[in-house]
Order: sequence, then C-alpha cells, then structure tokens
Amino acid sequence: MSTLRGTIEGLASQFASSVIEALRGASIDELLDVAQGGAAGGGGGARRGRVTREVTTEVAVAAPRVRRGRGGRLGRRSANDIAAMINSIVSLLQQNPGGLRAEQIREALGVEAKELPRPLGEATDQGLISKEGQKRATTYFAGGGAAKRGGAKAAGGRGRKRG
Repeated sequence: MSTLRGTIEGLASQFASSVIEALRGASIDELLDVAQGGAAGGGGGARRGRVTREVTTEVAVAAPRVRRGRGGRLGRRSANDIAAMINSIVSLLQQNPGGLRAEQIREALGVEAKELPRPLGEATDQGLISKEGQKRATTYFAGGGAAKRGGAKAAGGRGRKRG
C-alpha cells in the first residue's frame, strides 16, 4: 500500500511540475485563450464549460489595467490637457510662496513623475513659473518667485566674489 501511495505522489508531483513548466513557457495571450475556452481549451463538456466561465470572470475582474502602449509610455496628451496641468501647477505654487520641488508638486496633484517635465518646462518658458536650483533640489515658484527671493541668479552669477 505504501508503494502505491509513493508512486501516486511521485506521479502527481511530476505532473504538477510539468504543468507549472508549461504555464511558465506560455504567453499571456495563450493563457487568456485557454481561460476563455479558445482553441487550446478544446470543446469539452458541461463541466468544463462551467469552469471556464468562472475563470473568465476572475480574469476579467483581476485585469482592469489601462494599456499605455509600449514601454509604459503615457498616452498622447492634448494641448488642453497640458494647459490644464500648467494651470494646476501655477495655482498650487501661488498657494505656496516658499516654492515646491517637483516631487511635492507631483504628490499634491496626484500625478505620475513622468507627467510633469513637459508642463513644468512650458510653464517656465512662458514665464508663469520660475525655478531655482538643480536636479532634485530644483524649487519652483509662481511667476518670478526665485528672482523676488534674491536667489543666486538674481544676485548676478554663481555666488563667487568679485574682486
């Protein structure tokens, strides 16, 4: 009896390993096709039909992701979208006269980091906001905020003494 049990356990383990290996080698499209009862799923009976409906429901609920295109890039934004983002940034900076860093702006507006560079650049080019500092230490101000505060650029140069 123990020999039969050992044989069954060995076969079950081997079967499970083979199934896992097949799943790892399959593409997402193949898996979805099988789950939805496609050609790979066969034309099974009533019991198989019930199972695929349950799996299809689970797959549909578990994957409400928004597709962005290749590389996780953002979808193309219209000029109105960018203008709305610029207005949001300017009004936020007007409420914070001490200025904000890009990560603080991102958190306050609830947007992704890759959504900010273009609106920040355009707002700076248009003179709606100004900036002081470099890289992650860059602080943005509404209007000419950096010049009003007497930053290094407003004082004339990089802070070196002349003489």
